[in-house]
Amino acid sequence: MRRSVFTRLLVVVVLIAVCSIAATAWLATQLTQASIAREQGRELASDNRIYATLLGYATGHRDWSEVDGWVDSLIREHPGRRIVLVTKDGRAVADRGGDGGQLPAKAAAVVDALEVDPVLVPGAPADRIDKRVLGPFRTPIDFRDREDPTGALYCLRLNRKEQTGLDCRERDLPFDTRADFTALLELEDLVNACLARRQLPPVDLDPDFTPARKQSGGVQPPDEPAVGACVAASRREQLTPYVAQPVLLYLTNPTGQPTTAISLSGNGWRVVGAAAAVLLAAVGVAAFAGARITRPLRALTAAATHLSGGGDIPPVPVRGQDEIAGLTRAFNTMAANRAQLEQARKAMVSDVAHELRTPLSNIRGWLEAAEDGVHDLDPALITLLLKEALVLQHVVDDLQDLAVAEAGSLRLTLERVNVAATLEQVQAAHEARAAQVGVTLSVAADPALFVRADALRLRQVLDNLVANAVRYVPAGGTVAVEGTREDSACVITVRDTGPGIAAEDLPHVFDRFWRADKSRSRSTGGSGLGLAIVRKLVEAHGGTVGVTSTTGVGTTFRVRLPELT
Repeated sequence: MRRSVFTRLLVVVVLIAVCSIAATAWLATQLTQASIAREQGRELASDNRIYATLLGYATGHRDWSEVDGWVDSLIREHPGRRIVLVTKDGRAVADRGGDGGQLPAKAAAVVDALEVDPVLVPGAPADRIDKRVLGPFRTPIDFRDREDPTGALYCLRLNRKEQTGLDCRERDLPFDTRADFTALLELEDLVNACLARRQLPPVDLDPDFTPARKQSGGVQPPDEPAVGACVAASRREQLTPYVAQPVLLYLTNPTGQPTTAISLSGNGWRVVGAAAAVLLAAVGVAAFAGARITRPLRALTAAATHLSGGGDIPPVPVRGQDEIAGLTRAFNTMAANRAQLEQARKAMVSDVAHELRTPLSNIRGWLEAAEDGVHDLDPALITLLLKEALVLQHVVDDLQDLAVAEAGSLRLTLERVNVAATLEQVQAAHEARAAQVGVTLSVAADPALFVRADALRLRQVLDNLVANAVRYVPAGGTVAVEGTREDSACVITVRDTGPGIAAEDLPHVFDRFWRADKSRSRSTGGSGLGLAIVRKLVEAHGGTVGVTSTTGVGTTFRVRLPELT
């Protein structure tokens, strides 16, 4: 695991695939179950409304002859549903909605006002008889008194049972109360007949259909479960003529039969097989991708190992445009730059040796001649030796400045510097030399132009550029130094009318120890470090330096520094 990128990649892909498969399966199951539950909940609420509406019709009608209008209204309220009502003997009562076809194998519910479904009608009475069904009664059960304070019911019951002929003054009772008492006594007859079949004593009923606390004749009522069963059965028998007969309710929706919730238990092997196939595909893809990724990495490792041993290597082949290809290109660039730097290092050692060899050879030759007595140690010899020593000092100072600048350790004392004043100082320093070789030196700058710079280092930059220009311009030529303002920057231009620099040599102008004069004669150039130092000093100030040249016309150096406003 720690040694192989391929193994780690493969393990990571497998883990991701396993986790993704498990998470996707779980999430899909949960979302599907929740969606189905919501859909089933909506269908159940719709079914309940349809059932409640049809149940309301059954409580207020003696048959189903007028139900078509009610069903059409339900179809408009629940578009796409099919509502079918069928009697228990198979006769179709209503069939609306949908596109026909075979009915479901099982009815959604039985619409019976005397057998209310407590699942579809929460809070249904214990006897499951819809409270809206009154039949021969006039007062809903919830609004009846439990007892008869007038005694009329008791009187009517005695007359009915014992033919006493008592005047119960029922004509003085309200019509609804009189009808309720009559219907209750009829119900008592049905209940007592039911109890007699069960060999139980008769009972008297209160208006709320419960056994009276005081029974006629002092007989104790039988146990309440038996009475309750007979009361419920008798009520159904009494109310049957007043309600529509029971019918089977069939419901379908636009998408067919309701879908059951998804369960993984029944499809376990199918899920496992699909997961295994996905996992196998993930492993295959990971192996293929890992091999393609690690192959160029191994090539890069071998090349880097060979490179660290100091050998030269050919470029590593680049395949594709991905990150590995980018790494390969970067490695090839690094290897090429290393080879160039190594060549530059060797060239620099050779250049330094070349620059130091000539003055040292001169000093040694003059000293040996003086030691052998060939030449007297006179002031002229001392002047020659001093001149060669100054050349050595100049080369060493340039090398030190360049090394400090390239190391980023160059310390600058930044201050407000007037460009016009600096150019005048440069003119004063080089005017005599220019006049000596027949070159006209001119400077020009806006007196209000200032830069934030190290005054000594800025002078060093301009001195190097002007000295080079004066050195190469032939007699009768000109060197013009100008300071201008361009886009919130100060541009100092050193323009000469010298022989110019060939186009192929321009990219190397700022290289160390480079001279256009291949003979490297000191009659045409200095140490070859001046322009390299110029570039480093300008960059240290946050500026740039560039050169343009035309052979036979002249050369222009442009130093661009941030202007101090």
